[in-house]
Parts: sequence; C-alpha cells; structure tokens
Amino acid sequence: MAERIEILKRLQRGAFSDLMKLRDRKDKVERMLTFSRTSKGSPFQDDGTNVRGEIYMMGTLFLTDYLDQGNVDAIRSTGVKIGINARISFEIKIREKDNLEVVFIANQIDHTQSSSILGSALSLAKVSYTSNITDWCLMVAIPLGARCRDLSISTDSSFQEKGLTDYSSSGPPLLHQDNRCAIGLSIKKSNVVASLAHFVVDLPSSFGYCFSTFGQILCQLPRSANLSLFSLHQVPKPRQQANAGALTIALGIWSRHQRSEESMTDFEETVAGNSVALMLESELDESPRVRGWLKMKNGNPKYLQWSVSISDFPEDEIGWDLSFGGTIQGPNSWDHFQVEAFLKFNMGTRFSLQPAFVYLMDGNNQILALMCRSTWSI
Repeated sequence: MAERIEILKRLQRGAFSDLMKLRDRKDKVERMLTFSRTSKGSPFQDDGTNVRGEIYMMGTLFLTDYLDQGNVDAIRSTGVKIGINARISFEIKIREKDNLEVVFIANQIDHTQSSSILGSALSLAKVSYTSNITDWCLMVAIPLGARCRDLSISTDSSFQEKGLTDYSSSGPPLLHQDNRCAIGLSIKKSNVVASLAHFVVDLPSSFGYCFSTFGQILCQLPRSANLSLFSLHQVPKPRQQANAGALTIALGIWSRHQRSEESMTDFEETVAGNSVALMLESELDESPRVRGWLKMKNGNPKYLQWSVSISDFPEDEIGWDLSFGGTIQGPNSWDHFQVEAFLKFNMGTRFSLQPAFVYLMDGNNQILALMCRSTWSI
C-alpha cells in the first residue's frame, strides 16, 4: 500500500511539472502574438487576402434576316461586351484601414473582330490602393486601370455590373471610360459627399496625353433619395516634335504651325469632350429602385445622353430591370434610342443567369436582339 501511494505521488509531481511547462509555453506564444499585432512592422504586412474570381459569358441572337456592319456597330455603341470574360481579383487588407486590390482579366474580343474562341491570356488590368485616412476622408491611388467609377461615390451596390449595356449599368457613360492612372480624394460631411480625382491617359500613336479632372458631389435627400452631380474636364496634350539630332534645324515655321493645328484638331477629336451629368436615384416601396441620369457634352444642350431604369435585385430571388436610354442630337433628331429588359436568376450563391431583350434604334438601323449573360463566381 505504501508503495502505491509513493507511485501516485511521483505521478502527481510529474503531471504538475508538465502542466507548468505547458503554461509557460502558452504564455510565451501569447506574448509573441501580442507583440506581432502591436509592433510597427512593414506597412505591407497584411491581415488577410480575399481572392475572387468571376467568369462572364455573353451571347446575342439578332432577330433580323441580314446582319450588316451597321447592326454590329449599333450593338457595340451600347457598350455591351460579347464573348467570354474572366476576372480574378486579390483584395489585401493592410493595417485594418487600407486596402490593396490587384485585378487580372482575360477578355475575348467579339467574333466580329477576331476568330479566336478562347480569347486573350490573363493580364494585369488594375492596381488600386485605398486608404481610409479618417472616418470622413478617403484617398485612392490607381497606377493602372483607372476608371471614373473607381473614384466615384456609390450608395447602392445592387446596380454594379448588373446591366448589360452602358445605359443600364451604374451611372452615365463617363464613369466607364478607361484611363491609365489616377489619384483621388473623397470627403464626407453630414449628408454631402464630395470626390475629386485626376487622371492621366496615354493615347496611342503620336497623339500624346490626356489630362482629366473628375469631380462628383452627392447629396443625400430624404426618403432614401440621392442626387449626384458629375463633371469631367479633359485637356489634351500633344507630344513634342521629334528630335532629329544635334545641329538640326527645321525651317518653315508657318507650315509647321499649320500642321500642328491640324494634328491638334485630330487629337481633340480622339478624346471625349468635357462632360457634365446629373443623376437621381431613389427607392420605391423599400425594394424597387429608380435611377435616372442626364449627360451633356461640351456644354452643348443639343447633345444629350439620358437613361431611366427601374430595377429590383432581392437576395436569393429573381431580379429584374427595365431601362430606357438614348442620345439626342438637336431638338428633333434621335441619334440613338434603346429599350432593355432582363431577368436575373440566382442559382445558388455562385451562378446567375440573365436573359434579356434589347431593342435598338441607331440612326437608320432598327435592331431586335435577345441576349443572355451567365456569371459564375469562384
């Protein structure tokens, strides 16, 4: 009996010693974790990375006996992307307040421009860094792949990437223009939010650069209504004359000036002019939303683009959208008019199907088309 008691005491002393060692190790691990969280390490030490992948497939059935280039150009003028598009984005959270986003895309050029079925290889399309300086101030820097909508103020994400064309998607077309790099600042004060951004676009060929300034003021109105004013001011800068080398002089000053003016005119025609747009969005009966916008180009009230949309995208249910839009040139001239209606079926959380009906009147061309877009999220 005494031997058993002695054995139990030795086991008890050994177990107590092991428990104390485990406790010391646990305390060391907790101190290391606490130090790593509170220490001022590298600014690129991230708290997590979110990876998202999306594949879009868009097909069109033209309800016409003959498909000519004019019909194809009319469909293309709406901003619809036909074919297979893949998108992979990496969102890295840095120091809880900053976000770094890197986007890779692979776009298939539609069948009218290429015979390729699989499209292009995956390429870097966008790099964006967002810093929440304070609760009321936010700064965004995009060295690659900037668009005005990346620096605009959005109050409802249900419109994002839902429409099939530029007229039915989020906001006026000036928000979807591709730019090279940008830096912007957003400030919020009470029910007013202001955003200001500057873009630099490197145009192809020998034209030069385009410096753009984008601004937006959003006012939150009663009954969940929002009024936004957009402005885009573009200044073209042609490239300097090529240098032929040392001890070379170009004569003919007047002719050179004339050529410069001619090239400048061609250059200005390649960039979109200064634009001002007004947008109003509101809720109806807590679920359907109405959005309407009007855009004026180069301060000319005779050239107007407009769109009115009503939509509802409830979660895990069938969504729908009905939109009207067009372009007016002159008091009695309709350059473009379209009607778009589609349904959105959510098949689970990763797959959706959007059948759509589109009617276009573009100049002398009238087109009826059935479209279908499928989206698969990874």
